[in-house]
Amino acid sequence: MVSRLPVIDDDGEVGDLSEVDPSLFKPAHEVLPRQLQETLGMRRRGPQKSPTKVATTIRIDADVLEALKATGRGWQTRANDLLRADIEAGRL
Repeated sequence: MVSRLPVIDDDGEVGDLSEVDPSLFKPAHEVLPRQLQETLGMRRRGPQKSPTKVATTIRIDADVLEALKATGRGWQTRANDLLRADIEAGRL
């Protein structure tokens, strides 16, 4: 059973976190001072929009995946755009 003991002992040492109930943890934005959050570049997420995309699994050739990933961040969005363009052009 998971213990509900304090995470930090009287000497300020952090105990074995595998023994601590995860419900004791709080989000960083609730415990860190605002100035430190700004220094660390922390940003809070805004309210979530309803999902517009669906998670799925697809099998593609390794060289195709490598070429997509080589385009850098946002490659999944670009792959989606390529598929959409083919659909709209009547090629699929």
